[in-house]
Amino acid sequence: MFILLSMLPVLLLALLWWGNNTVELTTYEIEASVPESFDNFTIVQVSDLHNCSLGHNNQRVLDKIKAAKPDIIVLTGDMIDSRRTNIKISISFIKEAVKLAPCYYVTGNHEARINYASEKYQDFKSAVKEAGVIQLQNESCTIKKGDGEITLIGLEDTGFDFSKPATELLREAMPTTDNYKILLAHRPEYFDEYKNVDLIFSGHAHGGQIRIPFLGGLFAPGQGILPKYDNGLYTEGGRTMVVSRGLGASVFPIRINNRPEVVSVRLKNSGGTK
Repeated sequence: MFILLSMLPVLLLALLWWGNNTVELTTYEIEASVPESFDNFTIVQVSDLHNCSLGHNNQRVLDKIKAAKPDIIVLTGDMIDSRRTNIKISISFIKEAVKLAPCYYVTGNHEARINYASEKYQDFKSAVKEAGVIQLQNESCTIKKGDGEITLIGLEDTGFDFSKPATELLREAMPTTDNYKILLAHRPEYFDEYKNVDLIFSGHAHGGQIRIPFLGGLFAPGQGILPKYDNGLYTEGGRTMVVSRGLGASVFPIRINNRPEVVSVRLKNSGGTK
């Protein structure tokens, strides 16, 4: 019994290491009114890296992305961390990710925060552009495949200018097309404000940081205790929001019952197109 008790701390530490350093690939299939050419179109989401290292150059993350065989990769904010500003980690990862599929990026609150503190965000922004990543700053772009097309919209994090709510940013970015519309927006707590789109990719909540069985996440920024939007799929008013648990950690450095996550979404043509 004494030996078992003495081994318990070691086992707990090993479990904690495993839960913070192994990456999970979560896969969803979503019925969507996309053109037939976009049937099985696969979108991989990477969120909230926070300059963490999950293998050399984040190889464990890259392996999961590669396994999902993405058509595009979306990066939904907080790729860097305002408290641990080693932007080289995230830049190295992005340079490898863009080799796997076209990458689209929107900022999070940490990019906004670091922007006010130093020039490092501008250095990061320049490196992202140089790597070939498309950064969407309250704007949209068209993705074509075969004879069909969909629209991707990206919002700058509201932390850059709190005077503009998410509704206004989205209104400015909204195109006039009637394509199937995918929104990249870091903060899931604004779900009710993300109108006139079909699919939303968000992060920010870190899965609630500590996940309690049968209850979900314990705390998320912008949502507080037992957040409503912390992980997985949420559907309302014809919109579906995907909330990634993300990869890294921020103020509280440990994830409990909450492995780092890469998300893969496969769009399935529902028979009707926009």
